[in-house]
Amino acid sequence: MRWQKGRRSQNLEDRRGRRPGRKVAGGGIGMLVMVVVALLFGIDPRTVLQIGGQLGGSASAPATQVSDQNSELVDFVKVVLADTEDTWKEIFSEANQVYREPKLVLFSGSVQSACGHAQSAMSPFYCPGDQKLYIDLSFYQELKDKFGAPGDFAQAYVIAHEVGHHVQTLLGISAQVRKAQAQSSQTEGNAIQVSMELQADCFSGVWANHAHRARNLLEEGDIEEGLVAAAAIGDDTIQKRSRGYVVPESFTHGSAKQRQKWFSIGLKTGDVSQCDTFS
Repeated sequence: MRWQKGRRSQNLEDRRGRRPGRKVAGGGIGMLVMVVVALLFGIDPRTVLQIGGQLGGSASAPATQVSDQNSELVDFVKVVLADTEDTWKEIFSEANQVYREPKLVLFSGSVQSACGHAQSAMSPFYCPGDQKLYIDLSFYQELKDKFGAPGDFAQAYVIAHEVGHHVQTLLGISAQVRKAQAQSSQTEGNAIQVSMELQADCFSGVWANHAHRARNLLEEGDIEEGLVAAAAIGDDTIQKRSRGYVVPESFTHGSAKQRQKWFSIGLKTGDVSQCDTFS
């Protein structure tokens, strides 16, 4: 990616080195509450296994000193976030709408969001409750080593996907999804969640299309990096790796082929209207 000369976003909140506020004991009841919250906010229900504590604003412990070994990666994240801002502002403006920029929170280990207390093991996520993206930069090393998806565009795809969820929130899609899931069975709710995730993949492709046409962002091999990343975090790929078999009814993000397909549609067309994964 040709990102070094790009604009740096100011919408970055660095919480690395901080310890979230104390957790509140709740046992099984507390976990049940988190499951409900996850479903209401359109978050992958699997992540509740990593969520604890209480919702709301418990104070964080004082920050400890953070090594600057990731300074270039932080710079990269700022540029990618800024590029998504410029792209979606333009797209929203063409539709006579206003794009409200999300915040991106960097954290290490665990973090408190409006959607609850989360561990880095749940991977990057978007919380519609506070309209913020959350990412532990160590995930990028995991993306390379564990998922076999190296490269700067693979990293950018992850951010663009979470920004896609923010776009869904602004367009009212997230609220419609939560309403539909509340009236559905678990299997039906999972299928709806898959459609939501695939649309975010498509939106990430839309961003890449516009960014490349406007700012010549992509280099040779970048698209392949994005496709490899999309496949690596497909539900079937993850399930095969973790349990040795696949249970399609439990999918919440889509298969490797589905994720590649919808990312490609967004990338080729650059058209938001082509990202109707729900029909």
